[in-house]
Amino acid sequence: MKTTYAALLRGINVGGARKLPMADLRTLMQGLGYGDVRTYLQSGQAVFSSAHGDEQSLAAELAATIAQECGFDVDVLVRDHAYLKTVAEACPFPAADLQPKQLHITYFSAPVDAERFAEIDQAAHLPEEFRLGDRALYLYAPDGLGRSKLAELLSRPRFTKGLVATSRNWNTVVKLVEMTQP
Repeated sequence: MKTTYAALLRGINVGGARKLPMADLRTLMQGLGYGDVRTYLQSGQAVFSSAHGDEQSLAAELAATIAQECGFDVDVLVRDHAYLKTVAEACPFPAADLQPKQLHITYFSAPVDAERFAEIDQAAHLPEEFRLGDRALYLYAPDGLGRSKLAELLSRPRFTKGLVATSRNWNTVVKLVEMTQP
């Protein structure tokens, strides 16, 4: 039985570096034997199906293929529909009442130790807020991610050390849930 997954690539096609056209990504993924390969936007989201592997092995396989074929390393997270849907439904912020640019989810490669984030004085960053979830961090940034002081703080190595972390805005979160629907 095939499972539908989303592959989240970190830091491609940003500022002219690490260029990977989505047509090339689809071709690479099809070459790995993945089925139903589709991409979303130019910033590193792909949906595919596979009957073999698990999230970690599929991510490692795709990352290794990109390194071999494109000549650069890229962090890849792979998540199935059930996980993506559960994380979206668990959003602690009123997503329906917010603009998509105000709400982001950072997906992590492993569970996050809440103690890493305990030192952050959230009151000092209001109206911005964050909450931790299952291998995810929800960020409400009313002025957008680009202006968020809290997002800048949360991306520092002391919070992400040892983890792959990649963020998506709410539009992308919702779209990936839809695209991975079996």
